[in-house]
Amino acid sequence: MLTRLLEVACALTALVGLAPLLLLFAALIWMDDGRPVLFRQTRVGRNGRPFRILKFRTMRPGSFGRAITAAGDRRVTRVGTWLRRLKLDELPQLINVLKGDMSLIGPRPEVPEFVEFDNALWRAVLEVRPGITDLASLVYRNEEDMLGPALDPDAYYRSAILPAKLRLNLQYLQSRSVRQDLRLLWLTARYSFFPRGFDRDRVARSFSVQECKL
Repeated sequence: MLTRLLEVACALTALVGLAPLLLLFAALIWMDDGRPVLFRQTRVGRNGRPFRILKFRTMRPGSFGRAITAAGDRRVTRVGTWLRRLKLDELPQLINVLKGDMSLIGPRPEVPEFVEFDNALWRAVLEVRPGITDLASLVYRNEEDMLGPALDPDAYYRSAILPAKLRLNLQYLQSRSVRQDLRLLWLTARYSFFPRGFDRDRVARSFSVQECKL
């Protein structure tokens, strides 16, 4: 796994190098839908410790309702749709990495209402620092499209998708290495910008794990 010092160096380098793009995205959000530009939300971190995650705001201010966003959600702004498709709304989490709340690679942190602290699988996943990306996020990168047809997206996510993602993350953590982490970072960037040809079964198998069927 990547060392903390290397992660901080990578996050700081990325923030400096991407600063012009980050400012551009902030300006686009402001021009499209006003302020605030950033979105903050409580998530569950390592050992169950809550923290405030940062994202570019992709929904209209004051939007309430489901905790999960499905395809076609009317709360999402025009710029937000584009940012979410390319996963660029997650870039402010580089600040969370610098603060020590998150890692570059690690299980994606969930909102408290989805975390089952008495579940053995959850306890194992919460032993590590959450990350900006993980294998489950890559395999289920089209999650919003999968949730679109569901009558209750929150319930479907909680009962079907989330357990599959947890099992995938646990498999990855059991065989994790620096090489695997670097490869995961590369594939996350690659399929964010060039999604054509993405095959989640093939991606899962390439990391020597089995895709967890829903």
